[in-house]
Amino acid sequence: MAKNTFKEPKGTRKNLFSVMERLVRVDRFFENGLPLKYLPNVMFTILLIIFYIGYNHYADKNARNINKLEAEVEDLRAHYTTLKAQYMYSRLQSEVEKRVKPIGLVESMDPPYKLKMAAE
Repeated sequence: MAKNTFKEPKGTRKNLFSVMERLVRVDRFFENGLPLKYLPNVMFTILLIIFYIGYNHYADKNARNINKLEAEVEDLRAHYTTLKAQYMYSRLQSEVEKRVKPIGLVESMDPPYKLKMAAE
């Protein structure tokens, strides 16, 4: 009897994976079953890859968080500077006079004087 073989249909396009399969020939490693002697090394490599990917995600998340916080700090710094300038302006004598005029307070024209207590 003739042996069954796989025939590629004519006119099929050769892609990257078919070329890699032909060059690498991974199926020869599995001719006698799964080689268990390589399993610990493969599992360790997979574990390292998982940690590497996780750490990269963690670092990217921290970088985005740092950028967001830097922008927020810059906004708060600008807001603080604006409030400080407004406060310093509102402390001027002329501004205080404008705010207290509607309630009837006026600036005293007499200089302040010192009170002296009589000795007993």
